[in-house]
Amino acid sequence: MTKKIDFNCDMGESFGMHKLGMDEEVIKYITSANVACGFHSGDPNWMKTTVDLAIENDVEIGAHPSFNDLVGFGRRPISASYEEIKNDVIYQIGAMSAFLQNRKLQHVKPHGALYNQALVNEDTAKAICDAVLYVDPDLILVLLSGSKWAEIAKSMGLKVGLEVFADRAVEPDGTLVSRSKEGSVIHDPDTVVERSIKMIKDGKVEAIDGSIIEYEADTICLHGDTPGAVEMAKNLNTEFKNQGIEIVKLKDIVNE
Repeated sequence: MTKKIDFNCDMGESFGMHKLGMDEEVIKYITSANVACGFHSGDPNWMKTTVDLAIENDVEIGAHPSFNDLVGFGRRPISASYEEIKNDVIYQIGAMSAFLQNRKLQHVKPHGALYNQALVNEDTAKAICDAVLYVDPDLILVLLSGSKWAEIAKSMGLKVGLEVFADRAVEPDGTLVSRSKEGSVIHDPDTVVERSIKMIKDGKVEAIDGSIIEYEADTICLHGDTPGAVEMAKNLNTEFKNQGIEIVKLKDIVNE
């Protein structure tokens, strides 16, 4: 059976006069864009610019909500209540949706510390799930494959896109290696391609300690701010096709 994968990337993370990433180039090779909603980066003008770019390239659009942390780029843990997290996520999904006009938001993928906290904190996981359900039960929630969060989301009736990462190292428990640790981000393009193909075709990845983890992948993420992201995106797209992996939109995988 032909393997299928959605290819997602975080985008729209520029702010004001400061431009981050090479969205205009990377978007040529992906199928889903996670667009910053203004809490960790992005602003109304960059949100509109990124939405237009995605539409122009026939790329599906997702909201990329985070903790309210512009200074820390959403990568710092914040002590917030269940209601605060839920309402912040609802707010950001709503802001993103307002720019789509006649198009429909495909998915929601939390960013940074919010994503990582949901992997280990059940209240955070449920607050995000409740926010997505409140806005639109048909939205797909993108979260880490094999996580407790995925089980929670499915039990609450959400559509789930199981995610793996092309350019991030993982711990033996399957969670992402903290960016504060050496080796957390994988920079070698050949390594990124090799491990990505193995995750998709074999459902396995080598953790940072050398152990092998089993993953089920609906979507694979490449970070747009990783050095060499354009080359990596192009190489991944090419090699997926060479390996007989069909690159399709996430909604076509989750809803089939």
